[in-house]
Formats: sequence, structure tokens, C-alpha cells
Amino acid sequence: MNQIKNYLYENKQSAIYLLLLSLLMGGSIIVQAYLLVTIIDGVFLKDWSFQEIVPLLGVLFFILLARSFIPFISGKIGIRLGTTAKSHFRKQLLAHFANNPVQASLKGQSGQKVSLMMDAIDEVDSYFSSYIPQVIRSSVIPLIILIVVFTEHVNSGLIMLITSPFIPLFMVIIGMQTKKKSEEQMEELAAFSGRFLDTLQGLVTLKLFGKAKQQKKAIQTSSLRFRDATMEILKVAFTSSFMLELISMLAIGLVALEVALQLIVFDGISFFTAFLVLVLAPEYFTSLRQLGTAFHNGKSSMGAAKKVAEELALEEDSAVIWGEKPLSKIAGPASLELQQVTFQYGEDAFTLHPMSTTFAPKSKNAIVGKTGSGKSTLLHLLAGIVVPDAGNILLGGNPLSAYKEADWFAQLSYISQHPYIFAGTIAENIAIGSQETATGEAITRAAEEAGLAAMIMALEDGYDTHVGEGGRGLSGGEKQRLALARAFLKQPAIVLFDEPTNGLDLKTERILQASIQKLSETATIITVAHRLHTIKDADHILYLDQGQLIAEGTHAQLLQRAEGYRKMVTIQRGGLQR
Repeated sequence: MNQIKNYLYENKQSAIYLLLLSLLMGGSIIVQAYLLVTIIDGVFLKDWSFQEIVPLLGVLFFILLARSFIPFISGKIGIRLGTTAKSHFRKQLLAHFANNPVQASLKGQSGQKVSLMMDAIDEVDSYFSSYIPQVIRSSVIPLIILIVVFTEHVNSGLIMLITSPFIPLFMVIIGMQTKKKSEEQMEELAAFSGRFLDTLQGLVTLKLFGKAKQQKKAIQTSSLRFRDATMEILKVAFTSSFMLELISMLAIGLVALEVALQLIVFDGISFFTAFLVLVLAPEYFTSLRQLGTAFHNGKSSMGAAKKVAEELALEEDSAVIWGEKPLSKIAGPASLELQQVTFQYGEDAFTLHPMSTTFAPKSKNAIVGKTGSGKSTLLHLLAGIVVPDAGNILLGGNPLSAYKEADWFAQLSYISQHPYIFAGTIAENIAIGSQETATGEAITRAAEEAGLAAMIMALEDGYDTHVGEGGRGLSGGEKQRLALARAFLKQPAIVLFDEPTNGLDLKTERILQASIQKLSETATIITVAHRLHTIKDADHILYLDQGQLIAEGTHAQLLQRAEGYRKMVTIQRGGLQR
């Protein structure tokens, strides 16, 4: 739980304010008790007149106001502490997922991550807004009361001191169970969220395969398990409240019995002292009881906090940490150099073995190989999405990670197999490619260069045509051309393609190839490709197999050097290689 400790240390000023307010609250309780007992003792035993007690009533009124106002301020500080804590941990999680999106996408379901970002972080709130302030109050106020009681009547102080440990002892026992149940609840919630989102996203597939009703039952079962886990926590909470009330009641009863015996039977204390102890005893145990309630909420929050901490601890070493070296706009195509670059997704997982090569400026490069050979992993490394475990990727003689993140991505365009199209107009989606506000003329020119203008002009609303989230309303080829239009608008120095023509018809593929050819005039092109006519025209081809760079060169050179490459080409040609 280092994240929580670090956050508390960074916000120690709030803890100091809470401590000062607790001291004021303890003092107010003592003064209120003295004033109340003095007034009653004076009126009923000393026959004071109303005029004599008016000043005391005035002071008592202001003390009562203070006792109402201090918890309000303390609560505001707690709420602010909880709010900033939620914001702090959400930013940490968002940065964790954003710095390492590939690793994040491989681990867990999207629904689980959303649940962690929303529900788990919300659960953490009560730890900071309620538990921490109450711990400070219950560490200060009972101590002040106990000191005063000991100065007035030692026997009562001893009874309070001996009985009070039963409350924290019970809190520890219940708290351990609460934390365990809370962790189980968060696991069930994450499982339910993940299953629900998966089902929602794959609803069409489930309907086509006749599995919708079966999945409905699975969601229902997951929902009921989450309900049961929540009810278990509520049972623990009710048990905790009952036992804390019982212990407090019995302890106060023992104090009252001892005071009554001393006052009536043994005549060992005065009415003033007996009444003062009876007034302070409930305040003492109330403060401890409130700590017990807050302790339950705190332990429940700790279960959620543990989940957040575990996620933040995952794969921290694989996250890309960018430097502060500025990178100005590169005029024309750029060069990238790999020096013994290696990468592994995790222990006993896929490994990209040491690799060294150079992508020359204004060159057309292709990365080829069987499925699972490491093509997309190499592309992710070149894009700066993941950081090499060893070796360097050099740009202008400096490691890629030495530059500012924004400066590097300003030089780069990455076009995947399924480029994401946002809900909005076609013009707005193209304009995403620009670092600045794009003009209508620039958007139109980019669409023309991407071979998309004719299709757009055939639409009734043209560039103002709305498309749905994820590109609903556009075909696969149109999405690819829209992504190309973004690249033309951005005018990057390096363009990365991840099998851009996969699954497209030949006509659409030719349009895309013509646009890519035009883009290569001003940028270095690196493409993960399968099709022969895409491969053979490349200036530089890397042939990978099982994470190793087997051979590199032109199409003709690899036909001679690499048997695996030759077999791959033969299969695509549909005959024997001559």
C-alpha cells in the first residue's frame, strides 16, 4: 500500500489541520462538561440565581456552536482529502494504462478495467474522507477525556482504561473479515462488469450462434454472486455496529455503577465529580465507537485500494518513460535505427530476440513473417508504444525515449488494421490528424490524396456527414482511407502500417496502395504486410520467424537467402517456385 502512504505523506498538511481540530474538539467537550455540571450543581445544590448562571449559559452556547462547527470543518477537509485521492489514483491508473496500452490490453477485460477506474476508486473515498479523520479524532479526544477523568476520579479512569481495549480488539477481528469480504466483493464486481461488457459488445455474434439466452443466465449468475458478496459485507457491518453498541453500553454501565456506589454508599466523591464523570464517560466511548464504524468502512475501502495498488504494480518496468529532449519538426522522411533491441511480454511469454537494422529515410520497408512471428510487436516498439527490454531505437542518434512524448508522436502516423473512427462528422475525424486547427481546404486536400474525396462528395451532407462510434456507416476500406487522410493532413516523417489492406477487395486495395505510394514521397514507410504485390515493391524487407530476424534485403535477395520467405511467396503465387 505504498501508494496510499505516499499520498498521505504528500497531504500531511491536511492531517495537521485534522489534528488541531481534534484538539479543539477535545477541549470543547471538556469545557462543555464542566460548564454543564457547574450550572446544574449551582442551581440544584448551591441555590444560584438565574443572573449568576447567565454568563455560564452564554459560554456554553458558544461551546455548543463550536462543537457543531468543528465537525463540519473536519468533514470538509475529509471530503477534500477523499476527492483529491480519487482524482490522484484515477490519474495514476489512466497513466498506467496509457503508458503501456499493449500490456494493458493483454491483461484482463475492458469491463474489469472500467470497474477498477470507477467503482474501486470510489470505494477508496471513504478511507480518506471518513476513516483517516476519525482515526485522528479517536486518537486525541479519548486521551484528553481520560486524562481529565483520572484527575477527577482514579477508579472511574481505571474502569474506562480497562474496558476500552475491547473495542479496538473487536475492531481488528471484524476489520480482518471486512477486508476479506470487501476484496471478494470487488472481484465479483470486476467479473460481473467484464462479462456484461463482453456480452454487450458481442451480442450480434451471440444471437447468430444461438447463445444469447445462455449468456443471459451467466450474467444473472454473476449478478447474484455480486449481490451475495455485498450482503455478506452488510452482515458484517450490522454485527460490528451491534457489538460496538453492546460493549460501549456495558462499559458506561460499569462506570455508572462504580460512581453510584462511591457517591451513595461510600460517600467517597462529590456530586460534581460523579456527575462530571457520568457526562464524560459516554463522550469517551462514543468517540471509540465512531472509530469502530469508520474502521469497518476503512477496511472495506482497503480491499478496493489493494486492487488498485496491485494493478499499479503490474508491469511498471514495461511502461514507456519519455524524456525531456525537444524534437523539432523533421523536414522530410526520417531514419530509424535498431541496436540489439529485445522485448518480452512476460515470463514464459513471447520474446522478440536481439534485433539490429536501419530504416533509411524515404524508404519503403516491409515486415513479413508467419502469424506470431513478432511483426506487430516490432511495430509497437518502433511506434514507442512499448519500451525495449534491452537495446535502443535511435532517432537522430538519440534513443527514442529521450525525446518528449508529444514531440515524437507529432512526427509519426500509425495506421492499424482497424483505425478507430469517433462519433462525429467525417471532417472532424480527418481533422484529428492535425496538431493545430485544420482548415476546410486542408481537410479536403487530405481527403483527395487519400482517395476519399469522391465518396464524401457523393454523400448528401458531404464532409458534414455524421458517422457512428467506431465508424458505423463506413466500410473497412473507407475507414482505412479516412485514416490515410489523417496522415496526409499531419504530414509525418514516419508512417507505420499494420496490414492496412488485409481483408479489402482488390479495387479498394489498389486505391490504398496508390495513396500509400504518394505518402512515401514525403515520409519513411514501414509496413507489416502479407500480400506479395505489397512486399515485392519494398526497398527493404525484414523477414521474421518466432521473434527472430532471419533475413533482410530486397524481395529478390530474400528469395535467394531465406527458404522460409521463398516458401511464403510460393504459397501466395499458388505454385512451385522456379
